[in-house]
Amino acid sequence: MPDRTERMVPADEGARGRFDRIYQTLRMRICLLDYAPGERLREEDLAEEFGVSRTPIRRVLVKLEAEGLLRSVHGVGTIVTDIEVEELAQVYELRVELAELVGKLSSVPIDDALVKRFRDIRNRCDQMVRKADPREFARINMEFFHLYNSLTNNVPLREFSERLYYQTTRIWLKTASRLRGYEALLLNEFIIFQREVVDITEAVENGDLAAAGHLRRAHIAMSFSRIRRAADSAGGALSPTPHSDG
Repeated sequence: MPDRTERMVPADEGARGRFDRIYQTLRMRICLLDYAPGERLREEDLAEEFGVSRTPIRRVLVKLEAEGLLRSVHGVGTIVTDIEVEELAQVYELRVELAELVGKLSSVPIDDALVKRFRDIRNRCDQMVRKADPREFARINMEFFHLYNSLTNNVPLREFSERLYYQTTRIWLKTASRLRGYEALLLNEFIIFQREVVDITEAVENGDLAAAGHLRRAHIAMSFSRIRRAADSAGGALSPTPHSDG
């Protein structure tokens, strides 16, 4: 079930802040598979949950539909999209190229605060591997994506990279959950992701963002290769399951 603790509302939030909060919450739920592919999202239910009118809910759903996470079906309503590996192949191709550009274009200054944020995630990865919690893995993966994406001041690059990331982030967990040895596969992904974070953190510590870009590019490409192999073992197309990527 979705985490209802996400409903805490700042007193001075404002319309824009309210929109962003609802949007980020629903996007997170989709990516954690709290909302399964094919599930219908009802405007009235969400409006009641978040304590708002249906207007901001409708705006959020329209944005998520434009990003490929939802779709409108005549006579049914707004449903969560399904995901298939081969349909994402070209998205991954773009993600591979954009990851390297993040390390090249309009690079941000590397300061102690930025390095600390990378080190903090690296330390959390150590705990994640010990606990082997898929949801925590997905959350840290998302946080690391945004942290890595912040290495460039190129706004179009950041925005396009983010859109493509969220189109693909559900695919690994959904594929692996249909395979025998699911827990072992996830643990292997945890370890690979931990290594990626360690390597990129070291590159950032050394002020070498071009190296960070090369590392990120390689990890995304290898991640999709593993996903393809897993999908082949699972029978290709992915069917809905009750419950991220590089």
